[in-house]
Amino acid sequence: MKLNLKGDGPISYDIRIGYDIMEHIGQILKELNISRRNALITDANVSALYGDRFLREANKSGLDIAMIEFPAGEASKNINTVLDIVRQLLKLGADRNSALIALGGGVVGDITGFVASLYMRSIPYIQIPTTLLAQADSSIGGKTAIDLEEGKNLLGAFYQPRAVLTDTIFLETLPDEEFGNGLAEIVKYGIIDRGGLFPLLEDEITALKERKRDMLIKVIEMSCGIKKALVEIDEKDQGVRHFLNFGHTLGHALEAASGYELSHGKGVSLGMMAAARLSEKIYGLPHSHLERVANLIGKAGLPTVIPGNIGTDLIMSKLTMDKKKSGKTINFVLIKNIGEPFVTGDVSEKILRETIEELKR
Repeated sequence: MKLNLKGDGPISYDIRIGYDIMEHIGQILKELNISRRNALITDANVSALYGDRFLREANKSGLDIAMIEFPAGEASKNINTVLDIVRQLLKLGADRNSALIALGGGVVGDITGFVASLYMRSIPYIQIPTTLLAQADSSIGGKTAIDLEEGKNLLGAFYQPRAVLTDTIFLETLPDEEFGNGLAEIVKYGIIDRGGLFPLLEDEITALKERKRDMLIKVIEMSCGIKKALVEIDEKDQGVRHFLNFGHTLGHALEAASGYELSHGKGVSLGMMAAARLSEKIYGLPHSHLERVANLIGKAGLPTVIPGNIGTDLIMSKLTMDKKKSGKTINFVLIKNIGEPFVTGDVSEKILRETIEELKR
């Protein structure tokens, strides 16, 4: 699969998806014509599982790759980690002909892309995502960012990778909660696209939860294809790329209101439930479509009811901090039907509160 952008200048890169492509990683990296002096950026968890194997396989092809790791988790996604990586790159002698390789989930991908966009006024980077969320969603599209004390993803850039290499072998060691985060994004793609992903998920969600190899590859390919089409039209997130935020506006508010005890996948799932209910109340989404959405989320093992201990007032206050709002208007992605998303700022506080309360029952 190839992603083609026209933006400020033609950009094209491969998205390769398969099983155990790590076995051939050195050959693949050589085909991509990256330099011989590169840095693998990863976190401590992924390094312990796959770091040595990656370096061993890459070195077979004569590539000079040094590994830089940082502590796993969102807490590392900050300017101090960025500066530490930059200083290590300088010590290694990385120059404008070097490349970075992101081996990890969304945090690793964000940090690596951000560093690559700045180091020596930008150097290439490659994404090798290791979580279902990163493989189906965040590794594609070139969004890079780090967090500030004031909020998440407030410092960043659109900077496209040279390639995305997705190996589903990494999913065999992925914890269930992390797998659920990716499932939520895949369900989102099914809801916003009018192709065959939603009915496929309805029929095969059990096989997907059981991590059947062929089904994983199929749904990741379909999800990537949906995102690819939107990014090609709207790289800088000014129009149809907003559809990718279905479920995320309220989902992010719920995550924050829970003190991040709710995982991203659970927050987005509840956000999708709320968006579907709002779509029915305000814009006439057929009730049968709402039921299909709720049934699929439930069958995926994701929540459909907001925990009662999360206060509605706190949720509403977190919504006002949404970085995608326009002035004081909070924008929601809703659906006319499954596969027909649209963006609206016309959701009253009264109906929103009412919907949140209903989802607590």
